[in-house]
Amino acid sequence: MALTREFMGAFSIFERSSSSSSSSKVLLNQSTFWQNKLLQQKKFLVPVQQRRVHSRKAGAAGVRRGINNPVAALSEDLVKGAASSAVPGAAEKPVKFKVRAVLTVRKNIKEDFKETLVNQFDALTEKIGRNVVLELVGTEVDPRTKGPKKSREAVLKDWSKKSNVKAERVHYTAEFLVDSNFGTPGAITVANKHQKEFFLETITIEGFACGPVHFQCNSWVQSTKDHPGKRIFFANQPYLPSETPAGLRALREKELKDIRGTGKGVRKLSDRIYDYDVYNDLGNPDRGSEFVRPSLGGEQRPYPRRCRTGRLPTDTDMHAESRIEKPLPIYVPRDEQFEESKQDAFSAGRLQGVLHNLIPLLKASISARNQDFSGFADIDSLYSEGLLLNLGLKDGLLKKLPLPNVVSKIQESSQGLLKYNSPKILSRDKFAWLRDDEFARQALAGVNPVSIERLQAFPPVSNLDPKIYGPQESALKEEHIIGQLDGMSVQQALEENKLYVLDFHDIYLPFLDRINALDGRKSYATRTIFFLNSLGTLKPIAIELSLPPSGPSPRSKRVLTPAADATSNWLWQLAKAHVCSNDAGVHQLVNHWLRTHACMEPFILAAHRQLSAMHPIYKLLDPHMRYTLEINALARQNLINADGVIESCFTPGRYCMEMSAAAYKNWRFDKEGLPADLIRRGMAVPDPTQPHGLKLLIEDYPYAADGLLIWSAIEDWVRTYVNHYYPNSSQICDDKELQSWYAESINTGHADLRHESWWPTLSNGDDLVSILTTIIWLASAQHAALNFGQYPYGGYVPNRPPLMRRLVPDENDPEYTSFLAGPHKYFLLALPSVLQATKYMAVVDTLSTHSPDEEYLGERQQPWIWSGDGEITEAFFEFSAEIGRIEKEIEKRNSDPSRRNRCGAGVLPYELLVPSSEPGVTCKGVPNSVSI
Repeated sequence: MALTREFMGAFSIFERSSSSSSSSKVLLNQSTFWQNKLLQQKKFLVPVQQRRVHSRKAGAAGVRRGINNPVAALSEDLVKGAASSAVPGAAEKPVKFKVRAVLTVRKNIKEDFKETLVNQFDALTEKIGRNVVLELVGTEVDPRTKGPKKSREAVLKDWSKKSNVKAERVHYTAEFLVDSNFGTPGAITVANKHQKEFFLETITIEGFACGPVHFQCNSWVQSTKDHPGKRIFFANQPYLPSETPAGLRALREKELKDIRGTGKGVRKLSDRIYDYDVYNDLGNPDRGSEFVRPSLGGEQRPYPRRCRTGRLPTDTDMHAESRIEKPLPIYVPRDEQFEESKQDAFSAGRLQGVLHNLIPLLKASISARNQDFSGFADIDSLYSEGLLLNLGLKDGLLKKLPLPNVVSKIQESSQGLLKYNSPKILSRDKFAWLRDDEFARQALAGVNPVSIERLQAFPPVSNLDPKIYGPQESALKEEHIIGQLDGMSVQQALEENKLYVLDFHDIYLPFLDRINALDGRKSYATRTIFFLNSLGTLKPIAIELSLPPSGPSPRSKRVLTPAADATSNWLWQLAKAHVCSNDAGVHQLVNHWLRTHACMEPFILAAHRQLSAMHPIYKLLDPHMRYTLEINALARQNLINADGVIESCFTPGRYCMEMSAAAYKNWRFDKEGLPADLIRRGMAVPDPTQPHGLKLLIEDYPYAADGLLIWSAIEDWVRTYVNHYYPNSSQICDDKELQSWYAESINTGHADLRHESWWPTLSNGDDLVSILTTIIWLASAQHAALNFGQYPYGGYVPNRPPLMRRLVPDENDPEYTSFLAGPHKYFLLALPSVLQATKYMAVVDTLSTHSPDEEYLGERQQPWIWSGDGEITEAFFEFSAEIGRIEKEIEKRNSDPSRRNRCGAGVLPYELLVPSSEPGVTCKGVPNSVSI
């Protein structure tokens, strides 16, 4: 521990750049010395090969898988000057001495002509005083001025000299003149008098007797012509509000006030204001009535709040915010925008390319022929031969289209070919999707493993108002399932925890009349009953298909059971497809979008508005908030908006977000943690004798079993962190920033549910550990489990159709004859069309992709200097090591033949909670944050 403090107090961490001076050799030598010394301390550090700590590839100077970076050494003459001036009694009058600042600025790799000109202009105007001006602020109060101690202003002296340096990161220097009684620097102000913003990663101050002082900035510094005033950055030493040094208190308050803004005005892209608004920007009434969508958020349709942009209302509806359509950028605070490599991989690159260029190209090529799949070979050919595109005059689009991973090849010819990568579901058994056991296995280990519940009573009963939605009783009867319970009675199967259900009845039924009135959409409200057999796997034993009651129609409730002959086999396959379509909708609109993306946003907004960057809880949450506001803004612009990808690809169509809002009424933060959720769904029971305090009722439940390992690791890390900064509960109650963060998250961010009694209190350490663990779990592992399997499982549309176009026929239907004559053709016509399928495939591939700058759980930006507290740094490395051990345990489980839900002939391993991953569509990897 002492070694940690010594190391962190003696050195700063930098990455190499072409601008490094000859002193870099000295720095490298000292870095090697300290690496060797540190690695000898086995009690402090885990072996390098086991530690997966790295920095952001774009946006951070740090360590990638070990300590491989040169460190900035103390300037010897500066140390001598500081030491001599600090000797007590050396002089009655304070003497002046110099200290040096080293600033690491990240530069864009790609610059257009305009940017190059502006850079050159900034280099020239340096000579007339338009430069970057810095000022150090001490932690102590100056007795003469009654304000914080300050240095004289300093300017970056080598900006123009390095204007032509072509490197990802460039180091600049400045020198300050300070009094010998200055004390310790706690903040630094930066005024950018250039024409252009720049991205400031870190600042290290060298020359003080205390050793180098690190500032982890990671922020865009705007020109003073756009944003007058100085930017404030605090040193990496964390402080609770009550412990803030006197010299920093006013700056701490000012910085938070600046971030909150006034709640008025249209936001500029360069602003860094965090504020709230309702979802009133999904529709575009100015385009016509078919693009009108209700606002989400408020008494009528409760919903979490989103980041305010302040755009003017539409011309036709004063309550609807005007839209900025793709590919123009939508506002999020400047530091929340994607970094360059992420933009290339997603924002301005792949997703925009897919939405703005590829999908119109698909529409132009396919919709004119209204093409449907005529056979399963047509679907297979998307991966083996490609989709034949009628390119026509649109060839030029392909040359500027940043293609996603899913598009592996386009031949620019009169026969343009769009070839999709083969989804993982086809990799081991091409026909696995047809099997009942695989249908059931995916409920436990697929892309949506959080909807299945233990059946508590049979038959299941609806909670909907019978006056509106008809009888609450199910059509399921004992005779439907009794023969499939391995000799048990229904009551015995319930008591022995053998029956499970996917119940989508109540969420779909209120919308079915409207959904089924849409062109080309047909849906049921489904219930599926599963039986847990002696092998520990599930088998589906009955599917209930419900429609709204419309008079005495016998079709309003219908039950199908596993096939007995050829006809019932195809009817059963159609029923399973409708279940999968229901599941896909609930997965995307509720479990994925609502519970991880939308419900996280208020906590993030409140954290920026109420927690200082100096606050230890802000430092803990920081990596788990990365990119979420930007990805949510892009979703409002392109995915969940009127006529967006979600509406066009999923069964509920224009009612998708209304369904999401209906689900929010039943959302409970206190049930979002993994243990609480498993108990709520009846999938586990409390058991203090078991690891994690729970006993899983399905032992081989891959999502839950692996998830509990990660949950426990997060909880242990958070508990260590919280106990370090809050040794007693009174400190939590007295922490005004912490209490304001949590209160605002509830009262403003989740305003429509603020009066609910289930909100956890925040009055002691256990409360805080539980709240923070839940937030970090949702942002990392829960989102990963729900997101990164979308293309691997859904890229083969028959396995998981996002929408259905036909109901299951019965003998009284006119189409029953055509069904009997060609059941596979009927099945394919019930699935999405070629256009719908290929559009959906292109988008979910992009959404399943890890970008090159992804940060995974157990890794964080600048791991050696993100905190100035050595004990916490040590604890973080222990957490990182535990995540590495969990990864090995998951690999071991995936090779265990007794775990039949993740191992066996043609069975996919469960890797969605494997912590690390390479870039691309890998079906594994747990990023720190909701970053895609």
